[in-house]
Amino acid sequence: MAVLIAGGAGYIGSNMTFMLAQSGHEPVVYDNLSKGHRQAVKDVPFVRGDLADYDLIVQTLRKYKIEAVMHFAAFIEVGESMDFPLKYYQNNFCNTHNLLNAMEQVGVNKFVFSSTAAVYGMPEVVPITEDAPKIPINPYGQSKLAVENLCHFQSQTGKLNYAALRYFNACGAGQNGTLGEDHSPESHLIPLIIQAAMGKREDIKIFGTDYPTPDGTCIRDYIHIEDLCKAHLLALDKLNDKTELVYNLGNGKGYSVSQVIDTVKKVSGKDFKVTKTERRPGDPPVLTADAAKAEKELGWKPDYPELERIIESAWKWHNQNPDGYKD
Repeated sequence: MAVLIAGGAGYIGSNMTFMLAQSGHEPVVYDNLSKGHRQAVKDVPFVRGDLADYDLIVQTLRKYKIEAVMHFAAFIEVGESMDFPLKYYQNNFCNTHNLLNAMEQVGVNKFVFSSTAAVYGMPEVVPITEDAPKIPINPYGQSKLAVENLCHFQSQTGKLNYAALRYFNACGAGQNGTLGEDHSPESHLIPLIIQAAMGKREDIKIFGTDYPTPDGTCIRDYIHIEDLCKAHLLALDKLNDKTELVYNLGNGKGYSVSQVIDTVKKVSGKDFKVTKTERRPGDPPVLTADAAKAEKELGWKPDYPELERIIESAWKWHNQNPDGYKD
């Protein structure tokens, strides 16, 4: 199948592109390179473009005879979304609306959407199931939920078969540690800790040590990037006979901030400064996924549930690419 990957030069998109090609599909990357890296997808057809450019999307869909679209081209920083809500709604919602319009115009009806656990807001019950209340507490989560709602109503018209995949914490490096995480600025916990272990950061901060968890630090659900991408392949296949799929993607169990720090120290063999500081507002003590629905309906199961294996892959990539991708 010819698959357009919007945001395909980014962290998740580049891993997805590689896995699609490995599986016999024909990936085409569409990316404006505002966050992505051309080096990560150098061996596949590439279109440098923005999702605000309706005519270019239509042209690309037709030129490559695209049969399905995977969408990863979103802004993802929760804090930034609070400061610039218009920016987040423009990119995450308006541009996706533009993409869906172009797909309808050309007659492409399969769509796999990168959603987020942020649609749940501050859940009262964990692990979180797909039918938990959706009450996002920031523009990032709201913009993603708005796209999910749009997809739902578009699917009712018979013009769209879609999967909304709600991620928890994507991490690790794919393809034997060759496709890693390179954000600027970096905000994700594992690469931040790795930077501290590499001496590129003065310390790593723990925001709150008095949560009602075994060691007092927040617990989060971490999913290896290849496990995440594998679920997308399974969802894409299932869209042949389903119009609407919604799944949580996570390990189903969590690791605390302190556990992640200790595991990076173990894997790297490095010690580094850890600074304990006050809680950040809005951080729930525990966020973990109930991914039983994806396991049952897709036959999906994580191959890399162990935190140590996840961090080993990330450590390998960061050491081979200490300054990130060389674009």
